[in-house]
Amino acid sequence: MFKPTVPAWAGRFLIAPWALVAADAAPAWATNGYFSNGYGAPSKAMAGSGVAMGEGPLASAQNPALGSSVGNVAGLCFTSFMPHRDVTNEGTGGLKNGSFESENEFFEIVCGGANYMVDDKTSVGLLMFGNGGMNTEYKDNVFVPGFGSGTSPLGVDLAQAFFSFNVAHKFDNNVSLGFAPVLAVQRFKAYGLEMFSGASTDSAHLTGNGYDWSTGGGFKLGATWDATPWLSLGVAYQSRMWMSKLDKYSGLFAEQGDFDIPSFINEGIAIKPHRDWAVTLEHQRIFYEDVASLSNSHARSSGALRLGSDDGGGFGWNNMDIYRLGVQWQADPALTLRAGISHATSFTDGQEVLFNILAPATPTTHVGVGATWHLDEKWSLTGSFAHAFSHELSGSNPAMNANQTTKLRMDQDELAIGFSYKF
Repeated sequence: MFKPTVPAWAGRFLIAPWALVAADAAPAWATNGYFSNGYGAPSKAMAGSGVAMGEGPLASAQNPALGSSVGNVAGLCFTSFMPHRDVTNEGTGGLKNGSFESENEFFEIVCGGANYMVDDKTSVGLLMFGNGGMNTEYKDNVFVPGFGSGTSPLGVDLAQAFFSFNVAHKFDNNVSLGFAPVLAVQRFKAYGLEMFSGASTDSAHLTGNGYDWSTGGGFKLGATWDATPWLSLGVAYQSRMWMSKLDKYSGLFAEQGDFDIPSFINEGIAIKPHRDWAVTLEHQRIFYEDVASLSNSHARSSGALRLGSDDGGGFGWNNMDIYRLGVQWQADPALTLRAGISHATSFTDGQEVLFNILAPATPTTHVGVGATWHLDEKWSLTGSFAHAFSHELSGSNPAMNANQTTKLRMDQDELAIGFSYKF
């Protein structure tokens, strides 16, 4: 199948410097799986809501159709992300028993963009935003000695950055449509996985090869409809991001190092019972099962894992559904207050815990609060705090450590601040 990827040399030349700003110091966000729970502080304050209404340039990252309503605006956002991850093994099996905490519990993240009204109905914009969430580093290699020899520490590091050019137009019937081609870049490294060399189709490209870069792209589509002064509807779709292969890890990921970024769809409504109040109800579905390296099961014998092959073992991730409720209150002309809650279905099940020691994306419930302070007619400051409640996933790999229970746990905190300028 043809994949419209950007040549690796071109992608790195054009976007690697910006990707390092967006992702190098920030390989994780408050996440559903590894997708960010909203883009920009206004959305994060409402637990990721923002498909039917939004504020600031990052609103178009939620739904490209919103570009026609946010006006001439540019801004930057900065996020401090604090994930807390640990794994506990008990019983008789191949894993080292005990509790192990992952290192790296503080990351700094940058995003931003600009939106420009070509006329009173049409806008264009440029955006930079990111994903992440597959980052772990265990000082002790929990796979050793039961699964054989291996180095310490053990872990993986994934970062993804997106760059989009947004076009939106509002029609006379209050329907807005938006389109955005998206350029994507990701980098990945894995270390400490030597014990799986016998289960890999290419053990030289399994682990310990440093960072590898992958480039590619896709597109976003969006629509909004202001059905009445008090009701707006929105829908947005991001295509699969077709990425070049991670060649240094062709013996780890299924399909010889393929690691495309899954598609997702959002739909929601914004109800305005009063001019100062808005309530949002939204749903998002992330199609993790479309990417073999994420969705293939590894719950089989070590001899059948065939890491790197077309049907090679993966993380066993399921499609994920996220449900969101957000509230916004215009407390006075200079101050907007926000809050929200979201709940997601589980990213996998208990028989897949083994490889997910490397990516324990267990949180399912996020809450957020925040506010925008309009400093004057042009400048505004937005802040948000989000918390993903601690959640556990327990199980055992049926073939490799059936007599041993592994418990994965994670919680997350995220503090975001954004500045925007209207021109």
